[in-house]
Amino acid sequence: MDEQQLIERSRNGDLDAFNRLVETYQTQVYNLAYRMLGSQASAEDASQECFISAYKNIRAYRGGSFKGWLFRIATNACYDQLRSKKRHAETSLEDRLEADPGWQPASVGETPEEAAITGELSREIAKAVTTLPEDQRLVLIMADVQGFSYEEVAEATSSSLGTVKSRLSRARAKVRDYFATRPELLPAKFRLEV
Repeated sequence: MDEQQLIERSRNGDLDAFNRLVETYQTQVYNLAYRMLGSQASAEDASQECFISAYKNIRAYRGGSFKGWLFRIATNACYDQLRSKKRHAETSLEDRLEADPGWQPASVGETPEEAAITGELSREIAKAVTTLPEDQRLVLIMADVQGFSYEEVAEATSSSLGTVKSRLSRARAKVRDYFATRPELLPAKFRLEV
């Protein structure tokens, strides 16, 4: 059964069809939420809220990219979590990443030294991303981490293509500036010679 058939069945109340859509997108939604929120529990909550909201509102889906529609809901769930956290003044996202970095890649064949360097660089990249404003962080994660096209990011964030490109350009520049002031954090092959 293709995605469109699953959507139609879901619109008619078929929970099994909707669960198949969830299975298709749950990892991507969770990854987006985790990178936006920096906490496993918050990412799980936002992902759950996303899929509950999508199920309740699937009849309002009017066509186009289902992925874009779903990620717009996921983005809103993340923003809701961030607003809630600001009101409740929890620990910072950076502090949470220190305790649970979650960004360490598991590469086969790495020496322990290479794995340590890769892990440290991953944590620093995560820290750099947390310094970005929420709108820039979101487009950077969607485009550069999750591989969404600019058009998909625009649809998911309800932004124009020009706005997405502008936010992404500013986000990349800020991450680059973050590392320009901390060149010792980059492996020698990535350092710019001055």
